[in-house]
Amino acid sequence: MATLNWLQRTLRGPIVWATNRYASRPNRQRIFESLSKLYAAITDGEKGKGPLIPFDAASGKFIIFSDQHKGGRNGADDFVMSETVYLQALQHYHDEGYHFIGLGDCEELWENTWMAVKKAHKPSFEQEKKFIDAGLFTKVFGNHDLQWKEDPFAPIFLKEVYGTNVPIYEGVVLQTTVGGHQIHLFCTHGHQGDEVSDGNWFSKFFVSRIWAPLQAFVQINPNTPAYDNGLKTTHNRLMQEWSAAQNGLLLITGHTHQPVFESLTHLERLYRRLLLARQAADAPLCIELEQEIQLRKQEYKTVSDQYLSLQPCYFNTGCCCFSDGDITGIEIADSSLRLVKWKKVEGQVHRQVLEQTPLADLLLAVTTPEESNWT
Repeated sequence: MATLNWLQRTLRGPIVWATNRYASRPNRQRIFESLSKLYAAITDGEKGKGPLIPFDAASGKFIIFSDQHKGGRNGADDFVMSETVYLQALQHYHDEGYHFIGLGDCEELWENTWMAVKKAHKPSFEQEKKFIDAGLFTKVFGNHDLQWKEDPFAPIFLKEVYGTNVPIYEGVVLQTTVGGHQIHLFCTHGHQGDEVSDGNWFSKFFVSRIWAPLQAFVQINPNTPAYDNGLKTTHNRLMQEWSAAQNGLLLITGHTHQPVFESLTHLERLYRRLLLARQAADAPLCIELEQEIQLRKQEYKTVSDQYLSLQPCYFNTGCCCFSDGDITGIEIADSSLRLVKWKKVEGQVHRQVLEQTPLADLLLAVTTPEESNWT
């Protein structure tokens, strides 16, 4: 045990450095071009890229989870800690008639063979199959399960666990109307334009041949909020910039494992709440928020100097493989958008709404004045 602990301390720094160096390199121009091209393809009816799904804002229900990273149930399987919570969350959404969107990196196919993942995670595939049977399932690929796009045997593999043919898409656009105005919710994994993650062979080689064995041996889980924060911040900022340049559009991605709501990270939302609490002279709440901010500061390298004025157009699901077993996702229901967390408390799984905003308010914020009669 002492040797293992020593190895963990010794190897953590070099492994994190190497993974930061080779796992992600977001490029602004490539990201913008890739997102624009994909969005145009879906809205122009190129069904192979992804479906355009109309829904009624008042009655439509969607749950978007990403980044489960289901592995081989070994020391490198980051999903194992969250499996129980995930299964119960899916049961809830199935019972409530939600449409489930798996927004990429659902299977960890850089580190594992498909046979290993299939054998290790039968319960989650069975739970997901319930949505397929109800006609309420959309599966999107990410960079860690890019195999679903590239492997000619992918349809056969997926049919093995789902019992039917399951289309794989690069994205999906949800379309609804609020107050007579149309709004698009563009959902994709978010790795597009990343010079290393976007199908790069070396990144896959590094993860499968170097990172995965080391992670399995020393049991280092990178999926914590403190991991690779500089790159997460850069990536989220570029996603927000692209979506802010669109009209009547909200962008929802995964990929970074860092929840974002209305273009703000958790720390930025805490700062905003603190300002409001000070304006309201709510001393107890100010103390509570200041303590929470001190706790969370270590998880984020930067706070945008424009966080009070960012257009609320970008959202990130977070992930389903946090090291504490929690999972986060984006709900669309009751004419609102929500950031939710599912966690286990004293042996019981609970759903918590972290943030919620009506779609009408978001539409007003992302629609140019000349094209809106809201004001």
